[in-house]
Amino acid sequence: MIKPDGQILVIFGASGDLTKRKLLPSLYELFARDMLPENFVILGVARTPFSDEEFRIQQKDNLKAFLKGKHPEAKQLDAFLERVHYLGFNSDEAAEYHLLVEKIAELRKAKDIPDHLIFYLATPPQKYGPIAEALRKSKLNKASEEGGWRRIIVEKPFGSSLETAQALNKQLCSIFDEEDIYRIDHFLGKETVQNILVLRFANQIFESLWNRNYIDSIEIYAAEKLGVENRGKYYEGAGALRDMIQNHLMQLMGFVAMEAPSAFDANLMRDEVAKVFRALHPLSPNDVIRGQYIAGKAGEESVVGYREENGVAADSTTETYIAMRFFIDNWRWGGVPFYFYTGKRMQESRSEIVIHFKNVPHRLFSGICPRSSCNELILKVDSPESISLKFGLKVPGSFFEVKQVSMNFAYDSLCNTYIANAYERLLLDAMQGDSTLYTRTDALELSWRFIDPILKEWAKDPAKGLTFYPAGSNGPEERKWLLHYSL
Repeated sequence: MIKPDGQILVIFGASGDLTKRKLLPSLYELFARDMLPENFVILGVARTPFSDEEFRIQQKDNLKAFLKGKHPEAKQLDAFLERVHYLGFNSDEAAEYHLLVEKIAELRKAKDIPDHLIFYLATPPQKYGPIAEALRKSKLNKASEEGGWRRIIVEKPFGSSLETAQALNKQLCSIFDEEDIYRIDHFLGKETVQNILVLRFANQIFESLWNRNYIDSIEIYAAEKLGVENRGKYYEGAGALRDMIQNHLMQLMGFVAMEAPSAFDANLMRDEVAKVFRALHPLSPNDVIRGQYIAGKAGEESVVGYREENGVAADSTTETYIAMRFFIDNWRWGGVPFYFYTGKRMQESRSEIVIHFKNVPHRLFSGICPRSSCNELILKVDSPESISLKFGLKVPGSFFEVKQVSMNFAYDSLCNTYIANAYERLLLDAMQGDSTLYTRTDALELSWRFIDPILKEWAKDPAKGLTFYPAGSNGPEERKWLLHYSL
């Protein structure tokens, strides 16, 4: 593999949770596998007044805690932390950005780094616009030397409605070129998600069946056993529809439903995803079931309801569960129902894509098909990532009684192959200038356009249609209204 060019990664929000839990551990893994450039520097930026050494000591403890139980070699850990620098300044004040300009110039000179900068906004979303504006005013948004470049990585949520997303896009695109804006969705960095493309487009046995003639329905799940934890204040302004459907599940669906691009090119790939989003049939309120968890059991432990969580209003109508049915109005998928399921405090954590194939037209054998078909393809997105193909076979010794069996492939069975986490993959892609797994402006706005009418309908009467389910259950019973077969 060709390493990326030398560059500086500037992380805004360096003292925050995302940096210590995801970003620095992922960068360390890339360093340990010798995938970072030789002249590569991480510059953490936040208000807290740390020296480089104080920040390194703090992050050393964090790395030991969040490297998935690994015990990194002391020398290797120290060598990585030598690349980590820190600048304490108030990123809300444009007048202070001269400190960032000076620090970058100092590091470039000391480490012999070309004019290549990535800005990672690991900050609250309301700071995205002001930080970008301050970068423009300090002239950090454009390369000053021939062959230089600038890139900016923006975390979700990207807007809270179609109007706010369009306004933020307009602002960022006036400061950075669209091709240099990387809207990150960590779901797309998962190995199984990337393998959807290979599974479909490299295997005739799947692609020839990947259409309305053979597929009965498609379900996409992102269910969690956890509640909102300490994110109650954030979740109150988001809810499951914004937090999970608008970005994560929509992007997964785009990969499942897209046509094959003419070449493996970032823009061609994202063109095909955008075409899917343009073909979505408009939603009605009857297509969406929303729920909120009440007190119940998480395993053997009693847990409170959503309204009793920290930072949550006692009369909150924010949804913690969504079941949604929708259709894609194109030649490949016309008439095939797609389903989204996402929720907090569910009976089990479940992140997977289930392709239900149609049943045989005539049932010759007894016991076949407890659901729509014996034939299912299950792509498990969360760890441990796997692919299962289910089909019917005769029960030994019986008179042609058929039961569903499965063939399974687990990614961790590739014992000699390191499986990078989502942030490792996406960070490396951004360093190399590969935006294939990042969301483009048109797809982002189209996904907001799809769900925005539902948000506006709910805003008229926030309590109307809100259902409740006990923590530790499979969600509200009303979810079955959407199905043509029972769960």
